[in-house]
Amino acid sequence: MLIELLRDEPLTFFLVVGILLFSLTLHEIGHALSASWSGDQTARLMGRISLNPFRHLDPWGTLLLLFAGFGWARPVPIDPRNFRNYRLGLFVVSIAGIVVNLAIALLCALLLRGLDTLGVAMPDSTLTNALLYAAAINITLAVFNLLPVPPLDGSKIVQSLLPLRWHPFIWRLEANPNYAIIALLLFLTVLRGPVMQLIRFVQIEFFKLTLG
Repeated sequence: MLIELLRDEPLTFFLVVGILLFSLTLHEIGHALSASWSGDQTARLMGRISLNPFRHLDPWGTLLLLFAGFGWARPVPIDPRNFRNYRLGLFVVSIAGIVVNLAIALLCALLLRGLDTLGVAMPDSTLTNALLYAAAINITLAVFNLLPVPPLDGSKIVQSLLPLRWHPFIWRLEANPNYAIIALLLFLTVLRGPVMQLIRFVQIEFFKLTLG
């Protein structure tokens, strides 16, 4: 778990936490900007197009990232009724944060290859370890958010493809606080093993593809 770095490699831990805060912030800004471009200014008016991480962090989601290996930020508020194209807007806004995390992971991998080519980063250096952890964390955020389980982004991606008559039920489900508690408990118990296996598989394949 990421928190174990605090004991073993404190400098790497603080570097990774900084990158993590930056990644979560950019993930939510991706949602907010794409919503604004799609016609909904709710997130902009609520100050969510901001580089201040404290506007985006969810305490439970951040703690889970540190202790359980997966988590989330505070969802950006959107009003799909304002989208110029409802289905397209819902899809673009939902996938935007995932694309941002994949882009950050790819950037970290490219930096690692560049540093290795220049002979700057050693295999056991703090910078190398921080970039590896940062790439892995962003892959974790992307894969976890792709899961088609409300209120994760993947559920809205699927929702954008479903018949419109199903959408009111899904919105009501996500708004129910009891559902959020049940979903959290499922991720911490029954679903934790399969989710972590999926995340590890994607991380391994990503590093094979980018770093060889």
